Amino acid sequence: MTKILALETAGESCSVALLDDSLPAGQQVREHFEIAPRKQTELALPMVESMLAEAGLSLKQMDCIAFGHGPGAFTGVRVAAAVAQGLAFSSDLPVVGVSTLAACALGVAGEGDASRVIACFDARMGELYMGAYQFAGDQIETVQPDGLFKPDALPVLEGKWCIAGSGLVYQDALTTAYDASACLPDAHPHAQAVARLALSAYQRGEAVSAEQAQPVYLRDQVIQGAVR
Repeated sequence: MTKILALETAGESCSVALLDDSLPAGQQVREHFEIAPRKQTELALPMVESMLAEAGLSLKQMDCIAFGHGPGAFTGVRVAAAVAQGLAFSSDLPVVGVSTLAACALGVAGEGDASRVIACFDARMGELYMGAYQFAGDQIETVQPDGLFKPDALPVLEGKWCIAGSGLVYQDALTTAYDASACLPDAHPHAQAVARLALSAYQRGEAVSAEQAQPVYLRDQVIQGAVR
């Protein structure tokens, strides 16, 4: 039986979820979610406290802390990483980082009948973060690893795809490159999806210590690569 506290703040939303897989299937995950651009810093910890109080649990009763590690807005990604590290240090818990793009895609797949989802976020500066995933329940297969792309230089992906996320500001380029079954620009990553993905990772032994839990800044990696 596993209990996971999860946070997701990488986009324009702030959410906290608690997963307890000892409960019946429809009751295993509860979540607090709010659209709150640039307010994640002030909302995250109160949401955590409220979630734990609502569940009647303490932080030390968790098995791990999960967070959406990015990519996304730099400030939002840092908030989730910092809060997750702080909670993990204070309670001596391991941490699982989860792709924010994968969490967005899983949320879309869970709400509809889409089993193949391209998740994309507006990365500003004429670029977008994008990953592509195929789902069977909570089982996820990465078809295109998370990356930073120019709208006119997108990777080739065959077949039909549901395209979701704020990266649809480049909808013309995306629907030209891909056979889109649906376009969902208002899709957001949710902490409940982070928790569900983290459960599998935790069970595979992929949790790390708090100091090893790091955000993923794809643009930083690209810049560093260019400097080298």
